[in-house]
Amino acid sequence: MNIELLGFVTMVLGVAVLFAPIHRAFSIMVLSTLFGAAAAFSLSGLGGASVLVPSLFLVFYGLRLFMAFGEGPVLAAVAAPRAGFWLLLLTVYALATAVFFPRLLEGMAETMTVQRIAAGRSSISMVPLAPSTNNITQAVYALGGLICFAFTFAYLRRVGSLARLASLILVLGAANLAFALLDVVTYYSGAAYLFDYIRTANYALLTGAEKAGFKRISGTFPEASAFAGYTAVLFAFIASLWLDRVRSWTSGVLAGLLLVVLLLATSTTGLLALVAVILFLGLRSAHGSVGRKPVGRPVFLAGAVLGLPLLILLTIILMPEMVERIMEFLDEILFSKLDSQSGRERFMWNAVAYQAFLDTWGLGAGLGSARASSYLLVLLSNVGLLGTIIFFIFFGSILFSKAGPGGAGQDIDDKIARAAKAGLVAGLAEALVSGTVYDLGLMFYLLAGAVAAMHMPVSGVARALAPEASRTRDAAAMPSERASH
Repeated sequence: MNIELLGFVTMVLGVAVLFAPIHRAFSIMVLSTLFGAAAAFSLSGLGGASVLVPSLFLVFYGLRLFMAFGEGPVLAAVAAPRAGFWLLLLTVYALATAVFFPRLLEGMAETMTVQRIAAGRSSISMVPLAPSTNNITQAVYALGGLICFAFTFAYLRRVGSLARLASLILVLGAANLAFALLDVVTYYSGAAYLFDYIRTANYALLTGAEKAGFKRISGTFPEASAFAGYTAVLFAFIASLWLDRVRSWTSGVLAGLLLVVLLLATSTTGLLALVAVILFLGLRSAHGSVGRKPVGRPVFLAGAVLGLPLLILLTIILMPEMVERIMEFLDEILFSKLDSQSGRERFMWNAVAYQAFLDTWGLGAGLGSARASSYLLVLLSNVGLLGTIIFFIFFGSILFSKAGPGGAGQDIDDKIARAAKAGLVAGLAEALVSGTVYDLGLMFYLLAGAVAAMHMPVSGVARALAPEASRTRDAAAMPSERASH
């Protein structure tokens, strides 16, 4: 096992939060998701597979919340008929497929999978279906997603407010912008090596690429598309806050700047996720603007719908050269994507994944056995039709969950939960475009746990456990934090 510097720092912070108020554990957990290319350590026994900083801190996060609340609130998070029940069901089924399917269906299909070779390097190859270390690593990530969801549910249900989550996402947005700027500055100044301390994962690092004359921003992530996907989630969350007039000045400035860096990342994945977010927020705002008490920003929405076509027309008439350059740029990052080597390679991944789905009679090859370039095909080729259906039931139960008693758009927690839903839409849209593995990242499960905590009623068991859990929490909290409650 090779421990990285950030891994040592993470372990020190993890031990420290065990003796700190629970709010510290939640804050660090959320902020750690920014380090998407930072390995805490690598496991030589699994071919050099990297354990990322957020995944390592998740252990301490769960342990700290368990010390405060016990198992009651955590089990309540996955009790039927809550959305967490479907995630629990999916995770148990996915773990079973990882153990049994590669053995029961061995050799019956060919799959694209990661082959780990010497010196910690890896490559993606088409091989006959067989058990591999990927079944283990993806099973651990799936279990981590469930744990993150359940403990986030437990924490936010006990705190009873999403205000801290909103503040942390705003901080994340600012930090993401700072790292994006540093990425560009260090690249052009020849100091890109400074990012070597936070890009330690055993991934293919495509951090020095250019497209259409622009440096493809990758920030703290291994490539521009991963950066764009994460940035799209932050943009969706913060833009939703701005539309609902939550910290309008801060959220408006951050949303605008995140939109700029998202476009400058020149990522097809990011642009398509951005389209999905705009459509989602636009439809939601249009629906909320109808009635006696309109919510959102109906004037801005109407101005955008009416003014955008006029702006495009004026640009075409007055600046035809700029239009030509924009079209060349869009052709390179969007329209010609399928004709590129990367596009053809990813199309082959999808074709192989779909064939694996067919060759296994719709059961899937087992979690971790197959890669694709679309999350839908990842689900079908790994956990089959049944697992895919369960996942979309889980996602739908989160997305269409009922608002709190304050009413849609009226209560501050409901507005933040609406923002979390926008982030989930962005995360899934990005994955559907170019997701290669089952794991959606801990940010996805943090947001899902937040929505579930605010939009589902407290069970009788949870109510009975609340006084004891509150006493435990208060004993661990600092005086200033107790006063805030």
